[in-house]
Amino acid sequence: MAIDFDRALDLFAAHIKVERALSPHTVDGYVRDLLRLFASARERGASGPADLGPRHITDHLLALADAGVGARSRARALSAIRSFYRFIIAERYADADPSATLDSPRIPRPLPVVLGVADIDAMLAEAPDDTALGMRDSALLATMYAAGLRVSEVCTLHTADLSLDPGHVRVTGKGQKQRLVPLGDIARDLCRRYLEDGRPRLRPRVDHVFVSRTGGSLSRQAVWRRVRHYARCAGAAAGTSPHKLRHSFATHLLEGGADLRAVQVMLGHADISTTEIYTHVSRARILDLYMNHHPRA
Repeated sequence: MAIDFDRALDLFAAHIKVERALSPHTVDGYVRDLLRLFASARERGASGPADLGPRHITDHLLALADAGVGARSRARALSAIRSFYRFIIAERYADADPSATLDSPRIPRPLPVVLGVADIDAMLAEAPDDTALGMRDSALLATMYAAGLRVSEVCTLHTADLSLDPGHVRVTGKGQKQRLVPLGDIARDLCRRYLEDGRPRLRPRVDHVFVSRTGGSLSRQAVWRRVRHYARCAGAAAGTSPHKLRHSFATHLLEGGADLRAVQVMLGHADISTTEIYTHVSRARILDLYMNHHPRA
């Protein structure tokens, strides 16, 4: 059954949004990548996805590279194309995936930059403990570091997701997958104080744990601003971000002897190879300690 680009894209976007429950950010990225492919394909006379062959995809990826698009973005574009064709083949709008034989661009994997424990302690100490917003910020920073949360996860955390006795948090991650992560005594105590004293003063209008000064949902941008503010105040490394707290969580656990599989579960990684990058950080830390402290180094 023939189908044009616009109709196929509408069906695919609905599929990944509703059936696969991908985040709006991911859906928008996939749609943008496919629109660029379809625009170049139309210039070559194609009217629908069934008209495309491997050469169309190869030329499109080469054009992206020539335009200065990085390897990671080109790999994402190829991933979007493959997901799209899996869908329309299953729906019988096409017989073959023209990208099936293509290799993904090689993506360099730089080691994540992490904060020291002293940096994180200094950031927590900068939040004032006598205001509602200060209590919120202390609990926010402590929870992100104690549980290794993504910024989207902490923004959507509901009060029912926090169990302060014995102390764990239920996190809804990518693909709506849930996991339980221990919270730790410091984060638990800061959350308890915020929930009992700080949050009520903000007059919350939503059920999210962390709310804005007007009681609404806390945005991703607001979390970024708070993390960077306290990092500057504490003299932490430039470019400190919410995700750097997550990197630090994983690295500090492994340096302390935690099992890699347990760290994978706590991070919510589907593939343990994603978690393994933190073992390289730990090895780099060990080498650094050796070179700085061994008398014959």
